[in-house]
Amino acid sequence: MSHETHRSLENDGHRLVIARSAADVVLQARSGRIVTSAFPDLAAAALQLPAGTVLDGEVVVWHAGRTDFALVQRRAAATAARAAVLAQSLPASYAAFDVLELAGLDVRARPYERRRALLVDLLLPLGPPLQPVPMTTDPELAATWYETLPASGIEGLVVKRLDQAYPAGRRGWQKLRHTDVRDAAVVGYTGSPRRPLALVLVLPVGDETPLVSSPLTAALRREVAEAAAARGTAEPPATATATATAAAATTTTATAIGLGEVPYRVLDPPLTAEVRHTSARHPPPEVLRLRTDL
Repeated sequence: MSHETHRSLENDGHRLVIARSAADVVLQARSGRIVTSAFPDLAAAALQLPAGTVLDGEVVVWHAGRTDFALVQRRAAATAARAAVLAQSLPASYAAFDVLELAGLDVRARPYERRRALLVDLLLPLGPPLQPVPMTTDPELAATWYETLPASGIEGLVVKRLDQAYPAGRRGWQKLRHTDVRDAAVVGYTGSPRRPLALVLVLPVGDETPLVSSPLTAALRREVAEAAAARGTAEPPATATATATAAAATTTTATAIGLGEVPYRVLDPPLTAEVRHTSARHPPPEVLRLRTDL
C-alpha cells in the first residue's frame, strides 16, 4: 500500500479548524473554544477562502528561527484588544494539513492524495499566513527532515496513506517523534514567589487544559523564582466573595494529577520549558529545564 510522509508542526502549535462561511470566518480550537478574536490576522487572511471551506491544521508562531509554543499560547489567551497588538508583534502562521469541506462540498471521504491536491491548489495562490504543511513521498527526504527539523522546533513526522479518508473523531495516522521531550508553555506555578513548587503547563498536545508538573528540583525552583520576579505574577484565587472566588478559580486553577484542581499564580507573559511527558493522566509532566534561550 502506498504511503506519504510529511512533517508536522503539531507539536509546537495549536490544533485549529478554520471555517469560512458566506458571512464570516470562525476559528475553533481542538478544545471546542472559539478563538477567532485571538487571531485577527488569521481570520482576515481566511476571508480570502471561498465560502463553504473548512480547513484542519495548526497555528504556530515563529521566534528566533523556531516555533515557540509559549507564544502561541500567549496569542490564544489574549483579549480582543490585546490580540490586535500581538498580531503585529507576534504574527501567526497557519499550517494546514487537510481540507474537510471546499465550496460547500464535504470532501472527507475522498483519498488523502486528492484532498492534498485540493489543499495545495486552494492555498498556494493565497500565500502566507495560510500555507499547506510541507509533505513528501520521498523516504530519503523524510529521513532528512526527521533528523534536521527538531532544531526548528519540529519534533517529528506524521505518516498518512495516500488512499486514506479523513479519520473524523479518531487517530488515523502515525506520528514519529524522536522522544517524548517537548517544549510546553509555562503559564504559572504553584507555591510562593520565593519558593515555587511546580509549574503549570499547557502542553502542545492535548486539549490546552493547564496541567501541574511534578515537583521542581531545588535548582529549578531558584530559576523559576528569578523568572517570576522578572515577569510578575497574579495571586491565586482570593476569598473576598463567593462570586469573586468562583470567577477567579475558573481562570487560575489547574489539574494536578492525583490532587484535582489546585490554585496557581499566573505568569504573564508565559515562559517556555522543556518537559518529558508520556501521558495525559500519569505520571505528571517532568520539567527538565527552562528554555531561557528562546
